[in-house]
Amino acid sequence: MIYNGNNQEYPVKFYQDSRSGESSVFNYMESLDLKAKAKVLKYIEFLRQHQGYLDEPYTKHIKGKIRELRVDFGHQRHRIFYFAFIKKTIVLLHAFLKKTDKTPMAEIKKAENNYFDAINNQKLYE
Repeated sequence: MIYNGNNQEYPVKFYQDSRSGESSVFNYMESLDLKAKAKVLKYIEFLRQHQGYLDEPYTKHIKGKIRELRVDFGHQRHRIFYFAFIKKTIVLLHAFLKKTDKTPMAEIKKAENNYFDAINNQKLYE
């Protein structure tokens, strides 16, 4: 576990759909090849070490409390939307392979929907 000066943990958790229990981020990461997965996990650990906040080029603010973790690997641009909330928990909301210069609104909307589902079902992340 990573601790800040107050001995507060910053655990990282995968978003779980409150109805199905599935985690699209976990499934996305499982689909990656070994090297890409290792780099994504390295960036997630880096995010934990910095209590959920990194400057560009590692992360970027998207909307409200939602930020984007940016993992470039060769020609692949992996993006993971996340937010940090109650009890300093970092929740990974949505992941996708970015193929255009601008982040697609449909991907942002999925992250927003997952954010609201997580906020309304906080017990899943305690």
